Amino acid sequence: MGLDLIDCHLHLVYPERARTGWMEGVATYEGKHFTWVDFDGQDGRDEIAASVFMEVDVDEGQYEAESEKIAELIADRRVPVIAQIAACRPERDAGFEAWLERGDELGVVGYRRILHQGVPGDLSQAESFRENVRRVGRAAKVFDICMFARQLPVGAELVAACPDTQFVLDHCGNPDVAAGARQEWREGMKAVAKFPNAAVKMSGILTDCAPGRAGEADVRPYLEEMIEIFGVDRIVWGSDWPVVNVNADLATWTSITANVLSALSPTEREAIAGNNAIRIYALDKALEAKGIAHG
Repeated sequence: MGLDLIDCHLHLVYPERARTGWMEGVATYEGKHFTWVDFDGQDGRDEIAASVFMEVDVDEGQYEAESEKIAELIADRRVPVIAQIAACRPERDAGFEAWLERGDELGVVGYRRILHQGVPGDLSQAESFRENVRRVGRAAKVFDICMFARQLPVGAELVAACPDTQFVLDHCGNPDVAAGARQEWREGMKAVAKFPNAAVKMSGILTDCAPGRAGEADVRPYLEEMIEIFGVDRIVWGSDWPVVNVNADLATWTSITANVLSALSPTEREAIAGNNAIRIYALDKALEAKGIAHG
């Protein structure tokens, strides 16, 4: 089954433009680069029609340089990177609106602030943080959330506090697949899904598996339950490359995706594979600019 996927979570690393300290000392990343050319040569890449870059949590003070590099790829008609989800710092008022104002020139369709590690657990509960996330919505951009399953109630509070901002919850809500934990994740997912301005990304779940167990048997129950909770019209797809390589690879993930989507109707498959992403991230013009036909 040809998937014709819109990838909403592609990480690319250009260390000469922005340093990514968290990758240092990790065998999957150490001494390697992760450019568009590297990604384009991966098995499974032919299932992907176009990609949206996802910020890589570069070192503090360097996310502007990261976005400027990706904007160069977006401007290159030969490269099917059509847009980007840029990093931002809603906890800081200084410069926040100015950064949003640069979004259109950089091809930004959404923003993300990492909330699951390296930051205070209550960061998103500050009113100033929430007001800046509301500004993201007023700028007609999406806000991606990346949290652990145990943090999902806090994520639901953020979504509730910003009803005019569209949210996308990354990585299937990060269930603890390795431990077989589902109840806490299930309740958290339901808490987020009850708000109509929330969607979820079918991505990243293989990284939550135990080493050597990153396969369909372990993740399929979570994926099927996620589809049941959010419905087929509020799910987008992401490769999470190269992080997917920690436990598996791109070909494994696209194969699992194909198997899970095969149980759905053609319309439902097309929604999750790409049509939802086009609608939620407003990608029509970006696809047209690259001459990419989808569907």
